[in-house]
Amino acid sequence: MAANEDLATTDIHAYLDQHQKKDVLRFLTAGSVDDGKSTLIGRLLHDCRQVYEDQLDTLQKDSARHGTTGAGKLDFALLTDGLLAEREQGITIDVAYRYFTTPKRKFILADSPGHEQYTRNMATGASTCDLAVILIDARYGVTRQTKRHSLIVSLLGVKHVVVAINKMDLMDWSQDVYDQIRRDYVDFATKLEFVDLHLMPVSALEGDNVVHQSENMPWYHGPSLLQHLEAVHVASDRNFIDMRFPVQYVIRPDLDFRGFAGTVASGVMRKGDDVVVLPSGARSKIASIVTYDGEREAAWPPMAVTVTLEDEIDVSRGDFIVHPGNIADHSHDLDAMVVWMSEKALERDRQYMLRTTTRAIPIMVSEISYTIDLATMRQQEAQTLELNDIARVGIAATKPIYYDTYQRNRSTGCFVLIDRLTNETVAAGMVSGRKAVKRESSMATGRTHKSLVTTEDRADKLGQNPATIWLTGLAKSGKSSIAYALEKRLTDSGRIAKVLDGSELRSNLSRDLGFSAEDRSENVRRAAAVARLFNDTGVLCIAAFVSPFESDREEARDNVGPDRFVEIFCDAPIQVCESRDDEDAYGRARRGELAYFPGITVPYEAPRSPALRLPTSEITVDQAVDRILALLEERGFVRKA
Repeated sequence: MAANEDLATTDIHAYLDQHQKKDVLRFLTAGSVDDGKSTLIGRLLHDCRQVYEDQLDTLQKDSARHGTTGAGKLDFALLTDGLLAEREQGITIDVAYRYFTTPKRKFILADSPGHEQYTRNMATGASTCDLAVILIDARYGVTRQTKRHSLIVSLLGVKHVVVAINKMDLMDWSQDVYDQIRRDYVDFATKLEFVDLHLMPVSALEGDNVVHQSENMPWYHGPSLLQHLEAVHVASDRNFIDMRFPVQYVIRPDLDFRGFAGTVASGVMRKGDDVVVLPSGARSKIASIVTYDGEREAAWPPMAVTVTLEDEIDVSRGDFIVHPGNIADHSHDLDAMVVWMSEKALERDRQYMLRTTTRAIPIMVSEISYTIDLATMRQQEAQTLELNDIARVGIAATKPIYYDTYQRNRSTGCFVLIDRLTNETVAAGMVSGRKAVKRESSMATGRTHKSLVTTEDRADKLGQNPATIWLTGLAKSGKSSIAYALEKRLTDSGRIAKVLDGSELRSNLSRDLGFSAEDRSENVRRAAAVARLFNDTGVLCIAAFVSPFESDREEARDNVGPDRFVEIFCDAPIQVCESRDDEDAYGRARRGELAYFPGITVPYEAPRSPALRLPTSEITVDQAVDRILALLEERGFVRKA
């Protein structure tokens, strides 16, 4: 700290340049009432010498007047609890933000309320944080509110968590007490999705392990809180793959300039990039990226920029600008986790406004899948949502919502729900994916009709038993080439066969789907339904789909019928597939331009026991067809001439 201050007095320009280049860590404190969150922050600011002299004088006078910490001691909580009601009651009500810096890093910290009534305030504070400090009072251990805050931190995608077991001075600095609380919390936290979890014993009032390491707890060998905050790496947490630019304003200062202003939510955008505007689908190129300091060649999150395009296309507030090979998913029906923040319970038939990035869309909560019991972490049924409930829900929108799952992209996977009459924010939510919706036909009467032509009748006429030959494998593994060659060979021999190709299906029946795991599953489901219709008419269906997930192929097997489903694995090393890729799809996936690409950015789950494995890098297409025909004859699907 001293060296940094010396630089400020000797070379102010060098000091400011050094300060400008420091990265920023956003973190918050959370925990139950009176766990010492505000005291911890006050101590942190004081020991980092971030409290001005006039603030310190006021703190001394206020501490003496309130008398909460005894004679001669400072009440550090008064540095952050600024509201009169907070000081009178000794609790934090609103989220208090403080900014400070050390020689290694700049910090934005949020002191959040611990009282259950103000959990919504805590959720708001956590939504933009990189790290959470969860405090536990050593006298009481893990409480229900500790679990609530931990679950919210996990749901909000905060990857880095520090659990500070506070007030160790009141427990005689006991290692046994610390170890027991540590075991209790770790056992609970195994159910959560924390990536980086650290626990440490502290005394916020006395300053032990806050900035300086404690002499009272020599048995603890880890860093102090500040040492950990200065060292934790968060730069890689941001999504630099999926380029998402929500348009906030259209800027037209004169006839010669039309720009689209906003903040880069994720990914990297460069001058000259091909882009697509959603939802219109219009295409263009980035002509320039303009900032206050002039034009730039590239922009990344969280930069606020203005983008101009080469073509005069319609772009409005709420539109998304993305790369053409990496388009956001869209759906009318979403599956999401929500934290209900209103004292007024959810009304299922009430229309709310969903706000995400720069868009606002009318929605209804179509389903409450479950709420979470914080005591047991178990799912339980619910008919409505009350204040502070955490639940999984289905959302039905009046028009498509473009989104990424929250786990993949916090910026485009989050939303708030607003009561359209009162304008109150009633819930904060995180998108889990597309909601599978069962839609009933309005023409349904309960009466079904059965075909007068049996499967056996068709088999006798056609000389074949219907089957679905399901070819699965990596992109460019040879599925489509083999499928069409097999179709030709069967047709030439008097059989009736039809290829159901993935690219063909996506240009028609599945043109509304993207390439996320959820959309791939839905595409396979639709393909299996079509294959079954082909089979019901006696046709041999040859389905060629990457279908990377084993669970999807098993569902397709159940849909078509296990006796009709013939799974064939087109097995080729990924290096061979890449060498055949004249469209550079693999290269684009490796460069981050294509998301959800099996074998690169998402796994391909090879069949464990296919009916036939074809080593397509070792045999010709004709040899592959010979082996499939032999299998079909062996199983009685094709009768020998």
